[in-house]
Amino acid sequence: MVLVNTLNGCGWHWLYWQFFVIGGGCRGTDALSRVHFVSRRFIIDLSYSTHFMDFKGSSIPSSMKKLVVTKLIPTPGDGDLLVRNRFVGINASDINYSAVRYDPMGKPPFDAGFEGIGEVVGLGLSASARYTISDTVAYFADGAFAEYTVIPMIKTVPVPAVKPEFLSLLLSGATGETVLVTAAAGGTGPFAVQFAKQAGCHVVGTCSSNEKAGFLKTVGCDRPVNYTSEDLSATLRKEYPQGLDVVYESIGGRIFDMAVNNLANKGRLIVIGFISGYQMASGVPTVKGGTLPMKLLQKSASVRGFFLPHFLSDYKETMGSMMQMFAKGKLVCEVDCGDMAPEGRFVGLESVLRAVDYMYAGKNVGKVVVEVTPPSLDSKL
Repeated sequence: MVLVNTLNGCGWHWLYWQFFVIGGGCRGTDALSRVHFVSRRFIIDLSYSTHFMDFKGSSIPSSMKKLVVTKLIPTPGDGDLLVRNRFVGINASDINYSAVRYDPMGKPPFDAGFEGIGEVVGLGLSASARYTISDTVAYFADGAFAEYTVIPMIKTVPVPAVKPEFLSLLLSGATGETVLVTAAAGGTGPFAVQFAKQAGCHVVGTCSSNEKAGFLKTVGCDRPVNYTSEDLSATLRKEYPQGLDVVYESIGGRIFDMAVNNLANKGRLIVIGFISGYQMASGVPTVKGGTLPMKLLQKSASVRGFFLPHFLSDYKETMGSMMQMFAKGKLVCEVDCGDMAPEGRFVGLESVLRAVDYMYAGKNVGKVVVEVTPPSLDSKL
């Protein structure tokens, strides 16, 4: 009995050979002639096996990791730019937008974020007539809360450098002039204060802390009012008995009612938001609308809204003018990147939610900005 191990191109053969020797006393070739193979059979035949395994399982884990491509980097169209976002801006309107209050027909999933600034890393043929790779741009368009965003060229503005201060001008500085500025130390308030001062106005600004009141003085606010330690309504009646000519209002609710009650004859109230209601189920705080028509009539006063997307035709000219003012030191652009936040600076897209909460807690001084990517990140496009 002989156990033979052979190998062909497909696998090992374990063969069991069985033979009988006929006759005895065999010598030389005569012995071989007397051997007759009676049978041959395979015990294990792997000649048609497609794989080999460690059957004991000693080196095969029960699970593993692998990288899977789930989405391709967006490709810019003919008139588009592909921008690697360096900084994105946080706005009170992000809550209303994500809750589909601006568009009740909207259904998730959809992109979020309104404004960003970064470097051009890809562009379409028509866009190449105006921009080139590595140019820096700021933009106001949907989908900013991303590492890369495809943006129509017509919605972008060239900027000399990637600075969060330029980002603060996009939405926050393009909204108007005022005498009373509510939430004056927030994202848009400091610009309203400065524009009003440049127009020769006496500016009153509301805020929630002495630190913010001190900041407002540095940007020209004549009368900061810390409403946590002062009665705003009493202060307005006592110090401004003739009323307010213009109110730049972004809080809503009782502050809106108070502002209406303190309007001067022919006074104008501009509604740019109502942050006090954004976290409510309806998103809109209650006001005393029943008596509003009579109050406006008695003073020949007016109330109007301001929603930036309706004024995009003036956007580029206004943005260019503000950048010139900033370059000349005539405009202060205060940004808050969360350096004083409990968990530290807002870095990476995962910080967007924390930045929104930080803003709604009223902790920010100036425009809240998230740094999406570091400046030294190498592109792998």
